[in-house]
Amino acid sequence: MIKLSKFCEDDVISFNLKGETKEDVIAELVEIASRSKMVKNKEDLLKAVLEREKLVTTGVGYGIAFPHAKTRAVKGIVIAFGRKNEGVDFDAMDRKSVYLFFLIAAPEDAIGAHLNVMAKLSYLMKSEKNRQKLLKAKYKEDLIEVLDSNE
Repeated sequence: MIKLSKFCEDDVISFNLKGETKEDVIAELVEIASRSKMVKNKEDLLKAVLEREKLVTTGVGYGIAFPHAKTRAVKGIVIAFGRKNEGVDFDAMDRKSVYLFFLIAAPEDAIGAHLNVMAKLSYLMKSEKNRQKLLKAKYKEDLIEVLDSNE
């Protein structure tokens, strides 16, 4: 089973996002993701994620969004995590606010790898227990524990 923590470095985690709009939150997540050595060009990454978001919302419901892109702006898969305690209107499929955000960036040639990452994340976030853990998390270790769990 894939260990997602290997794509989520310590410094690409924020438990206190400031953004008030969908676009603000995406820009903030890209800013956080760009701390990773995998990100080559933050402007291109932002453009790619916003373009992808225009196609269909990545707010999947249950207070979760997976903004993502395949782009030349990264040289490896990066997962940046952010939480906004007040929630944001993210045009989610269930029309509810989003609190937990996973920005997933993958290189253009990552055939299938990013889909595995998204599938595993989706699976983990279906669990009410995991979502509650992340809503209360204070430390990166709490996030890592959820990312590497199999339930």
